[in-house]
Amino acid sequence: MTRIAFTMIGGKNWTGGYNYLINLARLLSADQSRALTPVMFFGTDVDEEDITPFAALNCVEVVRSPLFNRSRSSRSLLTGLVTGADWRVRKLFRTHRIDVVFEVAQFFGFNLGIPAIAWIPDFQHRFLPHLFSKLGYWKRDIGFRIQVLGKREIMLSSEESRVSCEVFYPSSRGRTHVVRFAVPPKGVIVPAAARALADKYGLPERYIFLPNQFWQHKNHLLVVEALTILRRRGQDVTVVASGSQFDPRDPSYFPRVKAAIDSSGLSSNFILLGLIPYGDLAPLATASMALLNPSLFEGWSTTVEEALSWGVPLILSDLDVNREQAGEAAAFFDRHDARALADALASANLSSPDILFERAAKAQAFANERVNRFITDFHALVQRAATKRR
Repeated sequence: MTRIAFTMIGGKNWTGGYNYLINLARLLSADQSRALTPVMFFGTDVDEEDITPFAALNCVEVVRSPLFNRSRSSRSLLTGLVTGADWRVRKLFRTHRIDVVFEVAQFFGFNLGIPAIAWIPDFQHRFLPHLFSKLGYWKRDIGFRIQVLGKREIMLSSEESRVSCEVFYPSSRGRTHVVRFAVPPKGVIVPAAARALADKYGLPERYIFLPNQFWQHKNHLLVVEALTILRRRGQDVTVVASGSQFDPRDPSYFPRVKAAIDSSGLSSNFILLGLIPYGDLAPLATASMALLNPSLFEGWSTTVEEALSWGVPLILSDLDVNREQAGEAAAFFDRHDARALADALASANLSSPDILFERAAKAQAFANERVNRFITDFHALVQRAATKRR
């Protein structure tokens, strides 16, 4: 049995990272082979409510230590660079018999003495550099370079990311591995129950669901433009958006989106729910006509993956990674063209309960296949890392 160390990913500023981690832990917990034991290392500054879902899982161990507090992350990185390893963290890992370390936006040293996998979610800073400050750009890029130089096995979520990694960081070649994330099916959601929840939120019968945090690259302003075009055409389309309304890189982004909605008179066509309970996402998506992701960039979208597991129709921007992820299950539009998005939104239709049930049943089998592939690929990568010389 291989013991693999995880640390906190995301949080209030990046809910996608947190959801990725909890879904990964759930999949490993449910894996009947019990080949991997996840050991979750959390700082003492992490809210108890964020830790509870992990502690409740079978075969998942939780360790709390101030060594993983956010305030100490820069010191840990500096120690790892100067001395070769953060010896306090290394000692704690060894105390808990860790075989492999899973690094995300962290680096525990060139001489950690324990094999490590570095997950690089995406290369957004390379494709959309204008969304980053100079400090933010170089902090991110240098971090990736250090992980590559540290001889980590590099885990990527798509073939598109693998190609990008090997172009931007050529010395990573031979150590890049595509492990496409998947989410387990949640069971068939009863349409009537989904509709009841939508009613609780005061949503109209016909709407398109957009569950993305309000970060600039998520492209919400294009949705405002598309809805404005539809109004001029006399077409009444509603988009319902959930997600955190704070962009740490550009705090002015959400206020600008809100101002654009208000000035266009679209408050009833672009409904803002804010951050909602995770368990409400599936019913609200099921009650919708389609799930929309107009993003300008993605590594591998968790919301798209979830929609695929629910059998919800998809309207996606024309990113290569979106096509790789969703294939024929989605309708695609030019991510820079508001008219193309307007046409896609107008083409969405409300499905009958019978169609919803049939689509959800097919999605269950499809999701199980994707989950099995993900677990197999993740196991293979962990074992590859574990067998490397420490």
